[in-house]
Formats: sequence, C-alpha cells, structure tokens
Amino acid sequence: MQRVDLGEIEYDVAGKQMQEWVAERQAGTAEDRLFLLSHPPVITYGSRTAAEDLPPETAGIPAVAVDRGGFATYHGPGQLVGYLVIDVKRRGVVDVVRWVEDGLIEALGSLGFPLVRRETPKGASSLVGVWTADGRKLCSIGMRIRKGVTSHGFSVNVAPDMSVFHTFTTCGLHDVTMVSLAELAAESGLPVPDDTAVRDAIAHSLGAA
Repeated sequence: MQRVDLGEIEYDVAGKQMQEWVAERQAGTAEDRLFLLSHPPVITYGSRTAAEDLPPETAGIPAVAVDRGGFATYHGPGQLVGYLVIDVKRRGVVDVVRWVEDGLIEALGSLGFPLVRRETPKGASSLVGVWTADGRKLCSIGMRIRKGVTSHGFSVNVAPDMSVFHTFTTCGLHDVTMVSLAELAAESGLPVPDDTAVRDAIAHSLGAA
C-alpha cells in the first residue's frame, strides 16, 4: 500500500479528490493508498445522525453531510485524518473496520499509549473506534465500500481543541468522553508524540510505505 502524506486540506476539496482516488482504484490505475492529512475545523455526519446531535449555529463550526458510515464527528487542526482507498477484494480484508482498529491500537501502543477496541452490545449505538481502557474515545472510524473499494477512514486526536467536542453529540454516543494523545500523555508523564511520529507509526502498522 502506498503512503501519501498531505497537509491541511479543506474538507470539501478532499471529498472531491477522494472520489477521484476511489475511481482510480476501481479502474486499476492506482494501487492501494493511505492518505494522511488534516482539515480546518468541520463537523461531518452520516445519514443516521439526529438533528439534535449537531452543534447549534452559534458554535460557528460548519457541519457537512457525508456518504460514510457513522454519526457526527469533528475534524480540525491537531487531529490526524487517514483516508484509506483500498481494494478489499484483492487484499482479502474480511472486516476492514476491525483491521483498522487493530492497526491503530498497535501503532499508538508502540508510542506508549495502551488502547482497546470495544464490542457493541446488541441494540446499542456503535462502539467502533479506539478507546482507552477506562472508556474514553481517542479514534473515530467511518468508512464506505463501493465496488469493493473503501473510502473515508479514521481520525486520531493528537492535540486538537478538545472543547469542540462539547458542542455536539459525538458518534451518536450521548455519554462519550473524547480524549487526545496530548491529554493521555499529560496523565502518564509522557511526551506528546508529534504529527510525524503518529503518521509513521500508523503507516507502519497498516503496511503503507
């Protein structure tokens, strides 16, 4: 899988580019790719998101409807976003979401942050993502598969403005507490890993070079 490092990109611009990346993979003109980037402040949400879960206009953060799984989540400076455009038929990834969860857990564990995945109880809101052992959520995952090719991906809270998460309901979970690597580092007396270290660890765990 090819690793593609990008900087900060407007969400709408990245969305249009992602459609092109998917089309290229479906046509076989590009290999599997992991795009690593960030966005200016934006809240994205899937079709199942309730209106009351979104922030009020007074929050001053744009909210954008997207064609992925999952509910509302925040993207912004200090957060690493990974878009995966891979052919699951050729890779043989049966459960791509669990593969991403396991990859992120391995990557961030290598930086000194022990994390877990959680099973979703029957009838409950999805607990897909990466969590601390005490139930705080660090990474969100929302993907879509079209014609055997994935789009969208994951986000990792490295050191974003965490106050934004108090303005809306994250991931459809009304009692969830979001956390960042910066906060976990402060609790553990560890240095905060920089963006490059997080990118390198994740790319390595997911097999992107």
